[in-house]
Amino acid sequence: MPRLIVFDLDFTLWDCGGTWCDCLSPPFRQQHGQIVDRTGRHVRLYDDVDAILAYCDQHEITMGLASRTEQPRWASELLDMLDITHRFPFAEIYPSSKLRHFAALQKATGWDYASMLFFDDEMRNIREVGELSVTSIYVREGLSNELFHDSLQQFADANRDA
Repeated sequence: MPRLIVFDLDFTLWDCGGTWCDCLSPPFRQQHGQIVDRTGRHVRLYDDVDAILAYCDQHEITMGLASRTEQPRWASELLDMLDITHRFPFAEIYPSSKLRHFAALQKATGWDYASMLFFDDEMRNIREVGELSVTSIYVREGLSNELFHDSLQQFADANRDA
């Protein structure tokens, strides 16, 4: 198992009405059991994300976030509203390269990059972070159970001899 699983936010863990969270229009509010912005864009976790986070909790896998956003405060507010902030003891949420995010995660945890698994929807991030020896998984349309569990196997296979 990975020591740390790192997730991107936009188009990986959540959908913000088809855009990035920094393109939303606060204030955010609960409306009919949903989180919406001022214009009515609906913010939601992808269908399988709750089960994936629960799996990580059950297997005591530490989780982190790496999100390149121009509005870190908005992302943090949405994480709070979705009631998942507590699941991520490590969160690098600010406008910068994912390489900077991962350098901070590595420094904070003391763990080797090879012990990390990363999910992101942008191929440039997958390529960059993959060069660090992090098992990096491209997420096409939101994280799914199938992709998550296939990726755990891919991580295990890549680290079998380590």
